[in-house]
Amino acid sequence: MLAPRKALLVTGSEAHSRYYSEDVQAMAPDTVDLLTVPGADHVDLYDRKDIIPFDRLDAFLTENLA
Repeated sequence: MLAPRKALLVTGSEAHSRYYSEDVQAMAPDTVDLLTVPGADHVDLYDRKDIIPFDRLDAFLTENLA
């Protein structure tokens, strides 16, 4: 469904929904990059600016939105 577009899924290592991202990445390992933030749960990735991987998001978007 995503091909040929790259996708970046961001999840927390403590997120209850982490398995959704892992399942998608397993189905399309060449297309989907999975970034797991250590110690984060789902909500942390909305409002904990100190753990959101802005550098990785910037790099992915810069590379793939050309």
